[in-house]
Amino acid sequence: MTGSGRPSCGPGHRPQLCPVDAVVAECGRVEQRRRLLPARVVVYFVLAMCLFSGQGYEEVARLLTCGLQEERRWEGTWRVPSTAAIGRARLRLGPEPLKALFARVCRPVATEATAGAWYRGRRLVSVDGTTFDLPDTDANDAFLRPSGILAGPATGRVSAGEDDGSVECGTHAVFAAEVGPLSVHETVLARRLFGRLTAGMLLLADRGFAGFDLWRAAAASGADLLWRVKNSSVLPVVEALGDGSYLSQIVAARDKNRRADPITVRVIEYTLGDNTDGTVYRLITTIVDPQAAPAAELAAPHTQRWEIETTLDEIKTHQGGPGLVLRSQHPAGAEQEIFAFLLVHHAPRELMHQAAHQAGRDPDRISFTRTLRIVRRHVIGQAALSPLPTRPGRGPGSA
Repeated sequence: MTGSGRPSCGPGHRPQLCPVDAVVAECGRVEQRRRLLPARVVVYFVLAMCLFSGQGYEEVARLLTCGLQEERRWEGTWRVPSTAAIGRARLRLGPEPLKALFARVCRPVATEATAGAWYRGRRLVSVDGTTFDLPDTDANDAFLRPSGILAGPATGRVSAGEDDGSVECGTHAVFAAEVGPLSVHETVLARRLFGRLTAGMLLLADRGFAGFDLWRAAAASGADLLWRVKNSSVLPVVEALGDGSYLSQIVAARDKNRRADPITVRVIEYTLGDNTDGTVYRLITTIVDPQAAPAAELAAPHTQRWEIETTLDEIKTHQGGPGLVLRSQHPAGAEQEIFAFLLVHHAPRELMHQAAHQAGRDPDRISFTRTLRIVRRHVIGQAALSPLPTRPGRGPGSA
């Protein structure tokens, strides 16, 4: 780096309090010699790259440094690096600092007053998977599809988890994620997220996740579960309950005795009011007491599971742009980029929650696209997007 130029994390020039500096140090990326692109600057660059998706490397660097210079947060002089230099700097950085930054700052944000975020004192969260398209390079192909049979762009899978393990339904805040190739099933990735679930949550999932081992792993977190299951699932009536639901048992497919190690669940069956095809929806839950959660009520919060689909669309279509293909030529860069996209998405979502709280409105009534445009305009004049750690929103049932 020419001169003594370095961006500060904010007013007061106290980098020891900055999450970016902290994760760079924790991950062992602090340089022993001066560089044009030190690790902390590369972290800001990768975030800016995922905010200004579609812009070239050098243009992103210009947007980033113009804001720093205008706000007088850059000391000394600095020249915009070449695309090749930026690519090498990203490889040196690796995905670890962005993953650590995500874990540090991306948390549920709903408070007790947040509309649509709670059901009877339980924070509504959802788990699901999606895919990101990657450039068709030899490195990506070798990692993502070693058989080499498929044609077209390689595809990596990211499974978004919740409270410290998924998507918070009421705010669309992604607060846990795992990344892997398509050869790793999304249920395997989901299991890695369950360590971030806590008591006081209600985890929603679709029928693709229903399974004995995954259910047991998720329930061990202390969170309550409300998952849809296939109508073909064998759920014998053990005890009929007054609200129309019933207690049943699920067993592992490998359980030859079929009852050697059962788990008791409560089953709720319902149809939609405009049902024309006779579809019956079946839910199973860990909440076995009908008085704690009547069957007629539980169908409604489960529909909030679809908020995760909206969240993924915000990230991939509105933030990333239609037909998004990640820039990264290497798997490590793709993982770095995905976590940066999630970090950048969390920042406007938290701003939207704050604005909705002040106005006494539901966060869903605020446009994500419009908020993203405002953030992009202001970031150019206010320096790099630096997500700050926030205290998780406390609400009913919080520890």
